[in-house]
Amino acid sequence: MYKGLTIIFGFLFIGELLSEVFNLPIPGNVIGMILLTFAFLFNVIKLEDVEKEAEFFIRNMSVMFIPPGVGVISYWGLIKSQAVPIFGALIVSFALTLILTAKFVELLRGGER
Repeated sequence: MYKGLTIIFGFLFIGELLSEVFNLPIPGNVIGMILLTFAFLFNVIKLEDVEKEAEFFIRNMSVMFIPPGVGVISYWGLIKSQAVPIFGALIVSFALTLILTAKFVELLRGGER
């Protein structure tokens, strides 16, 4: 268990460090996940080394949504006063993500079929 947690939190730390040192606009946890993905792809780390710990985090992921939920309740007045721009941005970003993902998958598959 310690090995898996050390690997996961080590990549998180490295990502945070790179983000802070190079003043990157990408969050450190995202950089850490990207680095961990490359470590899997290039067989630097085996999936079995972190599989149990990752499953534990996924099973308990709902706990991570409590602070944002409290934040939404705390700032409900502000959210309500800005509902149109917020929901407009959500709808546009959802549609854009859906279209770009579909085009990217189509590109990877070699064009239309």
